[in-house]
Amino acid sequence: MSGHSKWATTKHKKAAIDAKRGKLFAKLIKNIEIAARMGGGDPDGNPSLFDAIYKAKKASMPADNIKRAVKRGSGEEAGGKSYEDIVYEGYAPAGVGLIIECLTDNRNRAAAEVRSTLGKNGGSLATTGSVSFNFERKGEIAIKAEGVDFDDLFEKAAEAGAEDVRDEGEMYVVVTAPSDVHAVRQALVDAGFEYESADLVMAPKNEIDLSLEDARKVNKLIDALDDLDDVQNIYANWTASDEVMEQLDEE
Repeated sequence: MSGHSKWATTKHKKAAIDAKRGKLFAKLIKNIEIAARMGGGDPDGNPSLFDAIYKAKKASMPADNIKRAVKRGSGEEAGGKSYEDIVYEGYAPAGVGLIIECLTDNRNRAAAEVRSTLGKNGGSLATTGSVSFNFERKGEIAIKAEGVDFDDLFEKAAEAGAEDVRDEGEMYVVVTAPSDVHAVRQALVDAGFEYESADLVMAPKNEIDLSLEDARKVNKLIDALDDLDDVQNIYANWTASDEVMEQLDEE
């Protein structure tokens, strides 16, 4: 979720905590329903649905939950909600820019909760365009670094049309143009690489280097936003030294 370039972020810790699993599953189910509604219920012919299902399986979501979400989204089963995409721009402490992507069935509720959460945690809403100009849409494919040769991955990714590969410690992140993420993902799978996720993200063009105190404040705000049911993704243009990131990880 966070836009900074260190992989060990709050999102990935939360995915492993049972207390957060219900909220994670709810967000993954929304992604599956939307993907099925937009491109049909066959994952073999719908790359976005394939990746949404793959991510849900990686999070250990039961197969029945996934199957029902696909059916609701594709219209085979009643009960699917009509979700609306809404993107909010905001500021966190220390002037960090935020892109907050929501999927909601109640626009007024989403707006009120995002605004309130920002205000309670030292942030504020921003006017449209005042933050997003510093972000750009990219594809990102995450691959566990353990057992993977970086040079081999870089070579295969470049051959497949990727723009870059970042070494982020526990993960290698393959960066692509938005339109190339599914093709590059498939090429890497065909080359024998197992991926963790393949997503379209908002990548910051410039980042603010934060102190430990400011990084804590920003993380607290992102945590609070992430707890909102309507919020799907949060991107932020901050980074920090390895020492600061290690301290955050320990906390």
